[in-house]
Amino acid sequence: MSATTALARQDIAAHLHPFTNLATHPEVGPLMVTRGDGIYVEDEQGRRYIEGMSGLWCSALGFSHPRLVAAGVKALQTLPYYHTFNHRSNPAVAELAERLLAVAPVPMARVFFANSGSEANDSAVKMIWYYHNAIGKPGKKKILARQRAYHGVTVASASLSGLPTNHRDFDLPIDRISHVDCPHHYRYGLPGESEADFATRLADALEQRILAEGPDTVAAFFAEPVMGAGGVIVPPETYFAKVQAVLRKYEVLLVADEVICGFGRTGNLFGSTTFGLQPDILTCAKAMSSGYVPISAVMVSQQVHEALAANSGKIGTFGHGYTYSGHPVACAIALETLKVFEDEHILDRVRALVPAFQAGLHQLGQRASVGESRGVGLIGALELVADKATRQPHAPELKAGPRLAALAQEQGLIVRAMGDTVALCPPLIISEAELATLFQRLGAAFDQYEQAPRP
Repeated sequence: MSATTALARQDIAAHLHPFTNLATHPEVGPLMVTRGDGIYVEDEQGRRYIEGMSGLWCSALGFSHPRLVAAGVKALQTLPYYHTFNHRSNPAVAELAERLLAVAPVPMARVFFANSGSEANDSAVKMIWYYHNAIGKPGKKKILARQRAYHGVTVASASLSGLPTNHRDFDLPIDRISHVDCPHHYRYGLPGESEADFATRLADALEQRILAEGPDTVAAFFAEPVMGAGGVIVPPETYFAKVQAVLRKYEVLLVADEVICGFGRTGNLFGSTTFGLQPDILTCAKAMSSGYVPISAVMVSQQVHEALAANSGKIGTFGHGYTYSGHPVACAIALETLKVFEDEHILDRVRALVPAFQAGLHQLGQRASVGESRGVGLIGALELVADKATRQPHAPELKAGPRLAALAQEQGLIVRAMGDTVALCPPLIISEAELATLFQRLGAAFDQYEQAPRP
């Protein structure tokens, strides 16, 4: 990267970057991405990179799908904006809502639209509180999420996230939101403990937590089918079956955060199908429009919807929504995205590529520098360790994950370091030959990483 170009200087002087070390940004400078096509993006010097993270887990159909571009252009020419407040609507939002209900992993009753996964999860929190007031349980308001979870960055959704750097000095988490155990068997399983026994222990701990808080005070449990930003943590065997049994026992709502897993990433349209979740509320975003425009959705069950509707009747309105909820251009592109998924048999393509993708992960997982390789569908991660036998992690100041990610970038591959876990989430349209190139480039980065002297 270079901070010497005019664009870089402009960025440094004017742009406050999210999830960036603001103190070092003037020296590091931005990777200025200027265009994209297929699975590739290109910087201002003309260097091309395989985008191994689909941007931020979202560009499932790559960076140049003509049908999505055409849908956006047509929508802009027809109705570039209108709102959905006070009984207003537009054709795209009505059709998209109907389509999402048709493909939902479990029966759902209505769809609410927002603009990001953070907003969707924040909206779900408000709906949960509103719902319990509506059904005459005003004390049932506590929400449980999991350590290392990521649910967004608004005040409520950042509180749900179980990542300390997202809380530190933001005065988070807020009251009524707290966290239970992370279901990462590799890191938190006891010596000799099977995945099923680990899942039993975590479900028992969840039940004890609910009892300690008071079952009449615990409203909901948030869970990603696969924990994305926490390190691509795949749930252990039997985990969700056991957790859901506990939630049902104490009438605790389940919110499935499908922001990353939704729309094909795990090999099914939703991660809830892959792992047997039966949520009361489901949030989704990212791949719903392949990241081309901001849009997210909250799907609610019939039980939840009936309470929301009845309470809004008493109050006179459902006093929640966004200026851009159900934006006609965003809805048109999302609707076309779902049609492309069907017409181009994207799920079949994903399932055909899974063996090669998982084999590539497994092969890299044999390296001495890798403690665990893990993944499902076309999402995976490699956890770097100082000692493979003992699973000893690196000292944080060594920044092992970011060093490997920087070496991969030099090889023409963009991956993401989350601590010392390096994640892969390539566009679902990637070919088998392109996948082989991706792993060749990542392997070359590993060669450099392992041969370099330790800092």
